[in-house]
Amino acid sequence: MNEACESGNECDINGVLCQRGVEYYMDAVRTGHADQPSAPACLLRLQLLQPALGAEQSLTPIRPSYALAMLVRPIEEEIHQRQAVAQGLQRALDPIEALYNAEQRPTADLVMLEGLPAINAAIDDATQRCKAELLTAQPGGGRSSAVLSEALERSRALLGRGVRLRTLYQHTVRYNPATMDYIQQITDAGASAQVRTLDELFERMIIFDREVAFIPARSDRQSALEVRNQALITFLVDVYERAWQRGTPLTSSSRSREEPSVIPGIRRTICQLLISGYVDEAIARRVGMSVRTCRAHIAKIAEQLGSTNRAQLGYLLATSGLLGDSGVTDPE
Repeated sequence: MNEACESGNECDINGVLCQRGVEYYMDAVRTGHADQPSAPACLLRLQLLQPALGAEQSLTPIRPSYALAMLVRPIEEEIHQRQAVAQGLQRALDPIEALYNAEQRPTADLVMLEGLPAINAAIDDATQRCKAELLTAQPGGGRSSAVLSEALERSRALLGRGVRLRTLYQHTVRYNPATMDYIQQITDAGASAQVRTLDELFERMIIFDREVAFIPARSDRQSALEVRNQALITFLVDVYERAWQRGTPLTSSSRSREEPSVIPGIRRTICQLLISGYVDEAIARRVGMSVRTCRAHIAKIAEQLGSTNRAQLGYLLATSGLLGDSGVTDPE
């Protein structure tokens, strides 16, 4: 029961009808009229009762769809007004954008972007202008559903314009259902979208049409460097292409998870980082998995070598020859 109606106060227009309001409205529909003083506030606020012609304080029930039309009309008018304001702002700023582009100095081929809003705005603009190719490196494990939903929308728009997409992930995304579902959807869209994975990957990198690139400027990824210097972009593309050649193709969640080189590759990287003295948290971050999963891999490696402590494990790894071949076995 809506207490606001019972106390005579106005109901929130977004709230549901109270039980008394429903009963009162149905009785008014049957009798064809209602009284102003006794009408529940929710019916008046939702305009389901309208003043009757020629009868003071007498009301007439109307069809809910008519009431809806009256309620929605001012909302639609407000939307149109806001759209007109947005279009006016665009018309006002377009000439300034043209002047900025005309006066931009060649030294502006490196621009520091501070904060996620500025970074996202620059990437969105580059996405809209992209015509032929998008190269992306996404280190770390699986991505959140919200991020993947936005990425899927952008990827579909790019593929619809004939843009070729190549994306590098780490092997660990093969075990993340949300990321695998996203990859499945974009790769099913055609040969223009290709995905490969590596055991370890450099920092995030996005390259549009080999003309503009975005790379992190800090480890927290709250600032980024927008690169338009062609020498630097050529260098970044070369780094990307070398990694791409070493990557393992990922085309289907049902087949690619079982790629025989994936888990041994991850474990070899873990072994190398262990020998180099990295702690579990740093290793997990480098290979793109949780600390818990990383420790499970380390335990499996220690069990395989018969190690009982970390120091012994490092020695056995260094002397076993496992890092030079495929001796690190796949899990069950």
